[in-house]
Amino acid sequence: MTIKTTLNNQVATVEIDRPQKKNAITGEMYLALAQAVRDANADPAVRSVLITGQPGVFTAGNDLEDFMRSSEGKAEGGELPSVTFMRALVACEKPVIAAVTGLAVGIGTTMLLHCDLVYVSQDARLSMPFVGLGLVPEFASSLMLPALVGHAKAAEMLMLGEPFGAEQAVALGLANAMLPPGDVIDHARRVAERFNTLAPSAVRETKKLLKQPRMDAVLQAIAAEVAVFSDRLGGPEGREALSAFFQKRKPDFSQFS
Repeated sequence: MTIKTTLNNQVATVEIDRPQKKNAITGEMYLALAQAVRDANADPAVRSVLITGQPGVFTAGNDLEDFMRSSEGKAEGGELPSVTFMRALVACEKPVIAAVTGLAVGIGTTMLLHCDLVYVSQDARLSMPFVGLGLVPEFASSLMLPALVGHAKAAEMLMLGEPFGAEQAVALGLANAMLPPGDVIDHARRVAERFNTLAPSAVRETKKLLKQPRMDAVLQAIAAEVAVFSDRLGGPEGREALSAFFQKRKPDFSQFS
């Protein structure tokens, strides 16, 4: 099982558990993540959702081999499995807390924009290397990141794709706090359990008020990004970048204009 779900003390924990592949996410895993979030949202016994990975790695992002094999195989309503997960997380009415240790690549970083509270380890290494793969941002990051950090910083992060650490994630407002690696999950769980004593409908309504003003724009951004992302997967730059990745070399974009 690569996605583990547990319910303990009214906290639904969703754990990415594929350490041998650095928690790289397959299409099947995306669908399992989506279902776990939906189930937690519908369960009256759940007050909050905690998303985490393995010690030392949150997720290395898409499993590119699986992604390329299954990109033509869509989930419900013609959606890619990754988009099914995106929509489930965006629609979750209950508080979502993320506990991040080690690598958080691609969607491992962009999903944090949709979590309500984020705690990162001192050794966390976040990155959004889409352009380096000949692709474009996803999960409405092209909308939400500039709103959070400003256009210039968002352009640096999304267009250059350079990794950044926990301290910068906190300084930019992407995370609430940085903690020692061994403390992150326990701290995030303690925060999640605080919702057990708060008025649940008031919490949900507050989250709704926080998110509602830009909900339509977020969904439109996801759709627009996916359309460009999908086109680029089969385009020459995308093919060169992915070939280079599998051949363990640097991509050569000098032939493109």
